[in-house]
Amino acid sequence: MAVENHLLDVGIMFAAVAGVGVLADRLDQSVIPFYILIGMVLGPHVLGEFGLPYVEETAFVEIGAELGIVFLLFFLGLEFNLDRLVENRDRIGKAGTIDLGINFGVGLVLGYLVFGSLLAAVLVAGIVYISSSAIITKSLIDLGWIANSESDPMLGTLVYEDLFIAVYLAVVSALVVGGGDVAEAVESVGLALGFILALLLLVYFGTGWFERALHTQSNEFFVLRAIGITVLVAGAALAAGVSEAVAAFFIGMAFSSTDYVDELEHNLEAIRDTFAAIFFFWIGLVTDPTLFPAVAGLVALAALVTTPTKLVSGFLGGRVYGLDDRRSTRVGLGMVTRGEFSLIIATVALGGAGATLPAETANTIYAFAVGYVLVMSILGTTLMRYSSLFEERVVARLPGDRARA
Repeated sequence: MAVENHLLDVGIMFAAVAGVGVLADRLDQSVIPFYILIGMVLGPHVLGEFGLPYVEETAFVEIGAELGIVFLLFFLGLEFNLDRLVENRDRIGKAGTIDLGINFGVGLVLGYLVFGSLLAAVLVAGIVYISSSAIITKSLIDLGWIANSESDPMLGTLVYEDLFIAVYLAVVSALVVGGGDVAEAVESVGLALGFILALLLLVYFGTGWFERALHTQSNEFFVLRAIGITVLVAGAALAAGVSEAVAAFFIGMAFSSTDYVDELEHNLEAIRDTFAAIFFFWIGLVTDPTLFPAVAGLVALAALVTTPTKLVSGFLGGRVYGLDDRRSTRVGLGMVTRGEFSLIIATVALGGAGATLPAETANTIYAFAVGYVLVMSILGTTLMRYSSLFEERVVARLPGDRARA
C-alpha cells in the first residue's frame, strides 16, 4: 500500500540520517555534508538509476524540509531581536552592502559571460550571492560560534541577504515565470515589502501578545502554541509570495523580546535539529549527480571565483564590526556556504524554460545551481570546521595581525 511505502521511506530516511550522524560524530566532522550525501545516495538519481528501491520525495519529506528551514531561521531570529537589529543597523547596512556589491556583481559578470543574457546573468548572480542562512545557522550552533563575537557580522549579513532576497525573488519570479511582465514584478515587490513591513510592525508592537500567547504551565501547550504561531505565519508568507524563512526569522525576533527565550530554545531544539536533518537530506534527495558532468566546468569556475569573493566580503564585514583579523577571517570562512535560496532561484529559472529563457539555458542554470550548492555546502561547512588552520597559517602572516588566541 502507498501509505505503508511512504512510511517505510520516512523510516529509512530517519534511520539513514541517524546512522551517518553517528559516523560524522566519530570522525569529528560536521553532519551536514553527510546528511546531503546520504540523501543523494538513497534517492532516485543513484539507487533508482540502478533499478534498486529508493526513497521517494514524499509530501512529508518536502514539507519536513520546509519546516527545517522555518525552525532554523526561527532560531536565528531568537538570537537577533529587534533592539539588536536597530542598534546594529549601520554596521549591518555597511557589511551587507559590501557583501551584495562584491558577490552579486561578480555573479552578474560571470552569468553574462557564460550565457550572454541579462536575465540569465541576474539569476546566476542571485545563486552565487546568497549564503545559506539555514546551513550557516546550524553550523554556528554546532561549532559553538553562536555566542562568539564573529557571529554578529555573520548573522547581520544573513539578515541583510534574507531581506534582499525576499524582494529579489518577487522580481525574478515575475520576470521569469510571469513572462517578463514589469507591472506584475512591481506588484510582487509591493506585496513582499508590505508583508515584511507588517511583520516588522508585529515584532515591534506585538511583544505583549506573544508573551501572553506562551503563558501556560503545560510544556505540551507551550510547544504547540510556539509551533502553531511560527508555522502559520510562515505559511501565510509563502502564500503571499514571501519567503517562509524570512517570516520565520521575524517571528523568532518577536519571541526574542519575551521572557520565554530560554524555554523556547530548550523545548524546540530537538524539533529544530530533527527537521533540519530532513532539510539537508532533501537537498541530497533532489540532487541529480548525472547533471554534474555537463556543468562541472562551470561549477568549478564559479567555486574558484566566488569562494575568494565571499572570503573577502566576509573579512571586510568583520572589520566593519571592529573585529581583529582572526575573527574577521572566521566571518569570511563562515559565509562561503550556499544552500536553500540558491536552489529556489534554480527552480524559478526552470519555470521559465522555453518561455522567457531558452530551454537549454534554463536547464543549464538549474543543473549548475544544484552542483554549485552541493560543492559550496560541503566546502563551506568544512572551512568553518577547520578554520583554525587558516587562523594559524594565513592570518598569522598578515601584516599588523592583531589576532588573539
